[in-house]
Amino acid sequence: MIPLFLNLGMSEVLMILFVILLLFGSKGLPNIARTLGKGINEFKRASESVQKDILSNTGEITHQVKREIEEVKKELEE
Repeated sequence: MIPLFLNLGMSEVLMILFVILLLFGSKGLPNIARTLGKGINEFKRASESVQKDILSNTGEITHQVKREIEEVKKELEE
């Protein structure tokens, strides 16, 4: 389903835009664009926040694993 949606040509995109213009009018389009822009920005911020959380948590885990490896190496040397 998704690949079919992403395979739109220019004529299909123009038709969709024309229908949107008919439905919402020329005065409603700026509000729709503004709302869409705010939604996209909020999604970007949320995804960046999740990415930072994941990276910081994996960094802590990596540090713990390295510390455990060093302890095991010390025990094996003794």
